[in-house]
Amino acid sequence: MPELTVRVPVRSQTYEIKIGSGLIETLGDEVSAAVGSAHRAVLISNKTVFGLYGSRATQSLKRAGLTVNHWLLGDGERYKSFGSLERAIRFLSESGLERNDVVIALGGGVVGDVAGFAASIYLRGVAFVQVPTTLLAQIDSSVGGKTGINLPSGKNRVGTFHQPGLVVIDIDTLQTLPPRELTSGFCEMIKQGAVGDRKLFDRTVRLLKRRGPELKVMTGTPSPPNLAATIAAHCRFKAEIVANDEREAFDRTDARSRRILNFGHTTAHALEKVTHYQHFRHGEAVGYGMLVAGELSKSLGRLPSDALESLRKALKLCGPFPRTDGLSIEEIIAAMAADKKAVDGKLKWVLLDDIGRPRIVDSKEIKPKVLRAALAAGLSDLL
Repeated sequence: MPELTVRVPVRSQTYEIKIGSGLIETLGDEVSAAVGSAHRAVLISNKTVFGLYGSRATQSLKRAGLTVNHWLLGDGERYKSFGSLERAIRFLSESGLERNDVVIALGGGVVGDVAGFAASIYLRGVAFVQVPTTLLAQIDSSVGGKTGINLPSGKNRVGTFHQPGLVVIDIDTLQTLPPRELTSGFCEMIKQGAVGDRKLFDRTVRLLKRRGPELKVMTGTPSPPNLAATIAAHCRFKAEIVANDEREAFDRTDARSRRILNFGHTTAHALEKVTHYQHFRHGEAVGYGMLVAGELSKSLGRLPSDALESLRKALKLCGPFPRTDGLSIEEIIAAMAADKKAVDGKLKWVLLDDIGRPRIVDSKEIKPKVLRAALAAGLSDLL
């Protein structure tokens, strides 16, 4: 299948997203073309992903003339910590990485966030390449330059903006992705369609319907080219948003602010926090969060009932979701209060006027009774 390319023209630099099959085999050439001055590369991954793709990635980099060392991060959200960040930076130093060298993230969002953060502050910033191996990371976290780690008070509360010099998406890595990780990625696809435009939303729904009852996407339908083209469409949408608002300006409330990408995240981050980041995959939590936001939008007289039903049906196509029985609505609301997106002590909700028509709404417009009702409804919609 032909390789697809999406350009990301942000103010700090312009870089490319390469999308196709078998790209890990040519990773070295791609990195050399993007970061021609590099002599050394540190590959950051986790045990599972490195066991699957580490050898091929390393050999490709070595064929391109790079000296390669690798460091493995623990698997899971709890490893987005200061301890992991410190160990990563120490390894970069011990590997002799210099200002003209490169850090490469091979893995999902956790690997990308920690590796990118380390690259952004080591020697005041070295080149960084993303090789996302999960669907969620391929369409979302690898694009846009956000890096970060968690604090006990909340998710991603410490981090930087550090744009990659290159993103390499090998869709063959989805063959080994567990079903729940696919569900997580599909939810992010629905999110981007819901705030992007109806065409992207409908395209994503068609992809989900055509994949059949199997959660695997690389067998049967859809065909790999169709999958790659859909991933490219999502990357293109994310690139347009990032180019228009690279650092997510806190005072922007228009429909093309980077903040619209937080649709579903106010509830999602709270769900992850109250369950200690062990019950939900990120995209699963976002799935519930979108329905809560949809219920709020309907209650405020913004979102038509048929649009909310379209959102609900689309999310049910993503796969089974973890149960929410027993979660305390009061604890979730308390966790929301510590959300890092708050401005002047108030949350900014991303709601919908329709599919493809996002609106940023101040929390003062949402009465506590309405929020509790939306949480109760949204958290039961996918059971």
